[in-house]
Amino acid sequence: MTAAVLLENVYKFYNQVPVVNDLSFTIKPGEIFALLGPNGAGKSTTIRMLTTLTKPSQGRVEVAGYDVVRQPMQAKQNIGVVLQSISVDGQLTVWENLELYARLRHIANPQRQRLINQWLEYVELANRRDSLVKTLSGGMKRRLQIARALLHQPQILFLDEPTVGLDPQTRRRLWEMIRDLNKQGMTILLTTHYMDEVEFLCDAFGSTKPGRIGIMDGGKLISLGTLQQLRSVHGEGLVMKQLDVSASGADSARRWEYLFFPSLAEANSYLNQQTDKTGMMVRPSNLEDIFVELTGRELE
Repeated sequence: MTAAVLLENVYKFYNQVPVVNDLSFTIKPGEIFALLGPNGAGKSTTIRMLTTLTKPSQGRVEVAGYDVVRQPMQAKQNIGVVLQSISVDGQLTVWENLELYARLRHIANPQRQRLINQWLEYVELANRRDSLVKTLSGGMKRRLQIARALLHQPQILFLDEPTVGLDPQTRRRLWEMIRDLNKQGMTILLTTHYMDEVEFLCDAFGSTKPGRIGIMDGGKLISLGTLQQLRSVHGEGLVMKQLDVSASGADSARRWEYLFFPSLAEANSYLNQQTDKTGMMVRPSNLEDIFVELTGRELE
């Protein structure tokens, strides 16, 4: 089976500095894959290479079986892209934005009108088809971007921080849409700084397999697996201990020390052995704990 996404020994240099450094991974058709990393880790550059916006310095990059350097047009025909920045035209109506994009994609009528109506219904914007985009909320604009990205019926959808700046209700509705698209068989590659977003989208649900999570730092892939696999490797139980840290001439600050254990039972056993349990607690580990443990810092 041809991989939906393939990167093999990929490098990207800027001023002779490797922003992406020997990166290799594959994504299977129908898989949901979250690519995480602190700012400057190289994930945005990776997305730009996968979407043909930037050429790799060396290595092999394929999307839907097409080489992004030698066959960029074929690759672009098989992908939809939703970027973090709002890129729909505020001076046009919702329908006009989709009509313009569909014509640029050479989608002929009556299929063009059918697809526009289909995706407007899907993203719950059919009742706003004649509204100027500048009158829409941020969440509506993001949903319009998703509809636009799906108009030409791509095999693979790239989502670059799709819910940044949105309210919790709108974020949750978008999560449900993304998860539903994946259930229908669409391959999805997602970047985000929201750990709860990844846990929701990549968790096992229904009959769908759990998605995988790749964590980048310094241009390298430093960890890869499902959420359960990452927790099994790094520890499913966590002991948190609150420490007092005093700096010269400064007020006392507080920070936490994290101790990972293979299981929650072992974490509880460790806590029970302590004579002084002040400031200590046990809980299951989560994705953010693992991310911070691996990268040494929280996401910005």
